[in-house]
Amino acid sequence: MLWIFRLLLFASIIFILYTTVKYLVSPKRKLELAHEKRQFYFLDDQENVRKNFHLTYKGVLFEGEKYLGTTEYAFEVVSIFLWPKNTAALKGLAYEDFIYIEDQIHEVYPGAAISWKSPVKEFMEKKPDFE
Repeated sequence: MLWIFRLLLFASIIFILYTTVKYLVSPKRKLELAHEKRQFYFLDDQENVRKNFHLTYKGVLFEGEKYLGTTEYAFEVVSIFLWPKNTAALKGLAYEDFIYIEDQIHEVYPGAAISWKSPVKEFMEKKPDFE
């Protein structure tokens, strides 16, 4: 009877350790943590084109939708639509911030054309003069 108790205790310790490690390395948790700390984090499953990606930058959470198309040599992500999850959180972001986000996405998907959804789209069309 004692050995059954020891076996159950050992199994529950292993289970608790496994769930703790799984929680600590979870990409969604890392995204939430970066969002709270107002840092940049890019969460994407590059192997699954149908799955949207998420990124956070300066406390704003963005979602991006990928579209597969043909390039000269292969099928790749050729178009990306990007929008903020909460437009009120955009307060304080400048034109350079959106360019930085686009540059980070182009590092992962170099041939993709990035299109913003409203209201960022209208903001990006009014390119400021840096003279």
